Amino acid sequence: MKHGFWIIVAMLIALSTSGCPTTQQRLLDSDVDQLKIRSIQTRAFDTTDRKAVLRATVATLQDLGFVVDKADSDLGTVTATKVAGYSARVTVTVRPRGNKQVVVRASIEHNDKTVDDPQTYQDFFSALSKSLFLSANQVD
Repeated sequence: MKHGFWIIVAMLIALSTSGCPTTQQRLLDSDVDQLKIRSIQTRAFDTTDRKAVLRATVATLQDLGFVVDKADSDLGTVTATKVAGYSARVTVTVRPRGNKQVVVRASIEHNDKTVDDPQTYQDFFSALSKSLFLSANQVD
């Protein structure tokens, strides 16, 4: 009887530990995916003028057809929505990085699903870069 008990205990332990790597791997995969998405959502700009970057962000989103829902210069956030046969929502955060840069992170949702296509973010950051250039050179 004792021998059978220990076999059952050993089997339960083996079964419970064999399931853990799969669960841990899934958790780590999601962390890796989140880091990958964050890296495509984030760009650094060589300026210390966070408010100018926020203004350029608002202008860029409006140029792209978004309606700004909320802009908070204290928090450094802008939220905008676009409805054109589909629903798109963008949240942009602007924060300082050191003494020489500002980091911009854009999170884009399309039909309530986070966009993970690098080209979408590249297009946004390209338009934002152009807006910053025009603002810096006082071109309207």
